[in-house]
Amino acid sequence: MMKTFFTTAITSLALLTMGCMQQNKNEGEGNELQAIFPKGELGPAENFTGNAWNTPLVPNDSTYNTVIGNVYFEPGARSNWHTHPSGQILIITDGVGYHQIKGQPRQTIKKGDVVKCPPNILHWHGASPDAGLQQIYILPNTEKGIVRWMGPVPDEEYNQQ
Repeated sequence: MMKTFFTTAITSLALLTMGCMQQNKNEGEGNELQAIFPKGELGPAENFTGNAWNTPLVPNDSTYNTVIGNVYFEPGARSNWHTHPSGQILIITDGVGYHQIKGQPRQTIKKGDVVKCPPNILHWHGASPDAGLQQIYILPNTEKGIVRWMGPVPDEEYNQQ
């Protein structure tokens, strides 16, 4: 019985170690993002330049009055300029991208960053040209509205430092 216990423990430890080694090996390969949620539905071309995929996580309701979702921006993809009546919070879960509030310099955002987009302030966000971007978005106080879409972000603005 004791021999079976030790054999099982050693086998489990070996499998765990192999799994960790494989995970570390995969982390350094290419620019492939580690998705937390499914890719979701392709965002409409009238609101995005390039491909942005949305997965709703928490639907709007009268209890929480909050919408939460995940967006994956392919490299070079970005939202149009837009506003949110109650603001927006972005939690960057992987990749590298940009965020800009109208009239301010473009900011680089990356995994681990939290971005607050103030209420009714024109802004955009998306991936860098070379890497995709995964973000969780949180839209609070949805009883005031969700989003107001404006025009696309031209390449000249997107590429401005």
